[in-house]
Amino acid sequence: MEQPVASEASTIASGAGGLVDRYAAALYAHAEESRALDAVVSDMDGLGRLIDASADFRRLLASPLIDVKTATAAAQAVLQQEGFGKAVRDFVGVVSVNRRLRELRDIVAAFAGLVARRRGIITAHVASAHPLTDVQRQQLRARLIEAGYGNVNINERVEPDLLGGLIVRIGARLYDTSLKSRLQRLQYAMKGAA
Repeated sequence: MEQPVASEASTIASGAGGLVDRYAAALYAHAEESRALDAVVSDMDGLGRLIDASADFRRLLASPLIDVKTATAAAQAVLQQEGFGKAVRDFVGVVSVNRRLRELRDIVAAFAGLVARRRGIITAHVASAHPLTDVQRQQLRARLIEAGYGNVNINERVEPDLLGGLIVRIGARLYDTSLKSRLQRLQYAMKGAA
């Protein structure tokens, strides 16, 4: 990636939210300018999946014991082997040289959020006790469309302690139908009746 991205990233304010947002914005601007936005979006999605799936790669990103040169070379080797494009490999190189590999997963998420906002896609963060089936995912998407959320991207995570049901967060709105919450409300109601 070109040097302006690195210099812009080095002038970032101390807040972590600002940091990841600025890195994401810089990558978006570079990808849009070089007319490679769709390829970069695809590669960043793949990078997020790689980080989530590989405990070894997460350890590489989080380790303070690995020097910058070694961490950069190792990250580049993994990305090259996995077939990532030059723009994303260069971007990860800049992130590494700036000693921000620990924030890479957050940067990937911020980039995905930025792309969704620019494309008019609303992200629904869904927590469930068990992985959603395709039918459940389609039903949830249909319900969200009925509720007025047109173009919805569902971001799923499994939280076994919910016991059952769903928690759906869209922006500042929270829809909690989990069994855990229902049991807690019942417990509070029973305490009030006693």
